[in-house]
Amino acid sequence: MAFDYDAEMRYLDPPYRAALGLGCADHVLDVGCGSGRTTCDAAGVAVDGTVLGVDVSAARVDEARGRAAAEGLRNVAFEVADAQAHAFAGARFDLVMSRFGTMFFADPAAAFANLARATRPGGRLAMMVWQGRAANAWAGPLLDAVAGETRARDDDGAFSLAAPEATHALLAAAGFRDVALTDVARPVWYGADADAALAAVLQLSEPRAELARLDGDERIRGHERLRDHVAAHATPDGVLFDARAWIVRARR
Repeated sequence: MAFDYDAEMRYLDPPYRAALGLGCADHVLDVGCGSGRTTCDAAGVAVDGTVLGVDVSAARVDEARGRAAAEGLRNVAFEVADAQAHAFAGARFDLVMSRFGTMFFADPAAAFANLARATRPGGRLAMMVWQGRAANAWAGPLLDAVAGETRARDDDGAFSLAAPEATHALLAAAGFRDVALTDVARPVWYGADADAALAAVLQLSEPRAELARLDGDERIRGHERLRDHVAAHATPDGVLFDARAWIVRARR
């Protein structure tokens, strides 16, 4: 069974959607749209506008196009594109939005400058990004469970925008103003029970890599530690891991 990213985000989505401030006539860009859930949701609100979703994964974009067709949406389109370098129409969008899709740019300064050029004067940026690895129980603590020890880990990759001052400076240099970060503490959902959640975790690259680093019996013990760690987070509402994110908002 494929990892259900939209199900994982079920508790984080409401504050994210509220932060978008979507209007019915907005022209919207969704960066890192994945399989299109957030893009299609935006299109359902911006009924007199347009929504463009972009992602570097052709497979996810195909899924997104199928989702939009199934929902009968006519004001949404998808492109396989790297938002860092894609030639968007200048000053086109009223809103640039992203749910955990802006942390992986090879050159963040160039990427946000490109997004700023695509945003009309007075237009908005609204994105959700992860806070630090240690603040997210599905990240650092989960990997420590596999390793059987607590280890220092860099806040790179998914956590590259975790530092508020650095993110503020990055966006200001790109051409955004009124940058504000709002703390969001909501859990992520990994499955209805421990077995489903363990299967989901084992689809993620970092836990797989951590297990692959171990040899023989230690790998077996690492898998058992991971299973116990996941089971310890089981609740009547499913397996929940504490998570911390920032909602970052700014204006062009």
